[in-house]
Amino acid sequence: MPKDLYAILGLERSASKEDIKRAYRRLSKEHHPDRHKGDKAAEQKFKEVNEAYEVLHDDKKRAMYDQFGTTGGPAGSSGAGGGGSGPFGGFNFSGFNAEDLGGFGDLFESFFGGGGGRRGKRDQKGRDLQVEIAVEFADVVEGRDRSLTLERQRPCQKCGGSGAEEGTKQVTCRECGGTGEVTRTTQSFFGTFRQAAVCSACGGAGKTNEHPCKNCGGDGRVRSRDPVTIHIPAGMQDGQTLRVRGEGEAGVREAATGDLYVTVRVRPDPAFERDGDDIRTVVFIPVTSALLGTEIAIETVRESVTLKIPAGTQPGQVFRLKGKGMPVLNTSRFGDHYVTVNVEIPTRLSRAEQKLLEEWKKLRGA
Repeated sequence: MPKDLYAILGLERSASKEDIKRAYRRLSKEHHPDRHKGDKAAEQKFKEVNEAYEVLHDDKKRAMYDQFGTTGGPAGSSGAGGGGSGPFGGFNFSGFNAEDLGGFGDLFESFFGGGGGRRGKRDQKGRDLQVEIAVEFADVVEGRDRSLTLERQRPCQKCGGSGAEEGTKQVTCRECGGTGEVTRTTQSFFGTFRQAAVCSACGGAGKTNEHPCKNCGGDGRVRSRDPVTIHIPAGMQDGQTLRVRGEGEAGVREAATGDLYVTVRVRPDPAFERDGDDIRTVVFIPVTSALLGTEIAIETVRESVTLKIPAGTQPGQVFRLKGKGMPVLNTSRFGDHYVTVNVEIPTRLSRAEQKLLEEWKKLRGA
């Protein structure tokens, strides 16, 4: 039975866009696969949350879902078995997969906002790419450039991405007559439908190359292996993803280029424990320093600073170095550095030390 997308996000049908966004952020974080390694149930829940958000945060998709694809809703809604006001009398098509319906699937998609219907040259846009890189802890402290090599489709250098031999011209597409689309008629139990589709010969441009480029075969792209420089901004968290516009694969015949998504994995540092934008470290001091007070040097992520330990400091006491933590991503602010002080108790004492402690004991009346 089709799932109720509102129920997946724990929302009522009257939820606002802000309610949907808050629910998505909370649930995607709660069920993220990185927090549940190997947990198939959490992985499935994460997928369901993302699928629900993809529909409900889009006004057009949400309206179409509310009218034709709702299940488990309140009485009177246009769900499966409800008498909706849509063109098909409330019949629920949400269980159909358009790909399973062959050519008729395009017809359903044109009604229900799916991947079919009339599309333009933008469909030739280059594919987005996803990669994962490992960086050092220092890279996210300072913010540094990293270089990686990618194999991808890039614009053909010979034709400049046009797909045509130099000096040749474009001619009207023979398939569509220059309209950029072809019309097909479909017979169904609903009647006869005429549907316009993008011409596959010219990709919707209405023109084709008289003499396709011999280097790329008229596609305007060639596969290449070249370096890409990625800027790792200061303050990035482990597992965050960068979007690098225009560094994906090239589009067909000068269409838009896809984007590159880079997931950053930060190698841990043995000296520092990161807690969000804060840093935590532990230091050990002699018992005499805890009793009398002292000053010690603390290495922060950027510099060495002096920490004043007051007399009478207790084991496990935490001191805050304000603004000495990690840079806060995309801001000029910094987190804090927290220092936990542990007191070292000697396991063996000399005779002189024992004598002094006995005298001190008598002074305190212990």
